[in-house]
Amino acid sequence: MRRIPLIAVIGAALMYFFDPTDGKRRRHALVDRAGGLFRSTGSKAGNAGGKVTSQAKGLTEKAKHIREERKPEPNDATLKAKVESEIFRDPEVPKGKIDVNAENGVVYLRGEADRSELIETLENQVRKVEGVQEVENLLHLPGEPAKTKSG
Repeated sequence: MRRIPLIAVIGAALMYFFDPTDGKRRRHALVDRAGGLFRSTGSKAGNAGGKVTSQAKGLTEKAKHIREERKPEPNDATLKAKVESEIFRDPEVPKGKIDVNAENGVVYLRGEADRSELIETLENQVRKVEGVQEVENLLHLPGEPAKTKSG
C-alpha cells in the first residue's frame, strides 16, 4: 500500500523534470538552487568554524597568561622613576619640595609637605608601587626639623 504513493511521487517528479518543453529549464534551475544551497551552507559552516577556531585560540592565549611570570625587580633608577611618576601625578603634590631616592629597593622620601595627611598619603602611594620593598619617610611639616636617615 505504501509503494503506490511513493511510485506516484517518483513518476510525477520524472514527468516534471523530463517534460519535453520545460524539463531542461527545470533541471538547470534545480542544479543552480542546489549549488547555491550548498555554497551558502558551506560558507556559514566555514564562518562558524572560523569563529570557533578564533575563540579557542583566544582561550588558549588567556590560559597562558592566567599566572603571569613575576617581573624582575627594577633597578634603583627605574624604581625612583616609577615612584616619582606615581606620586607627582597629583598637581597638589609640591614637586619641587620633595625628593625621591631609591637604594636596593628601599625608597626614601625627603623634603617638606604642607599637611601631615599628604605625608601619609605619599607614603601609602609609594608602598603600592611594584618593586618597592620598604619606604623610609623622612618628610616633615614646615617649621619642623628635617628627619634623618635611620641606620
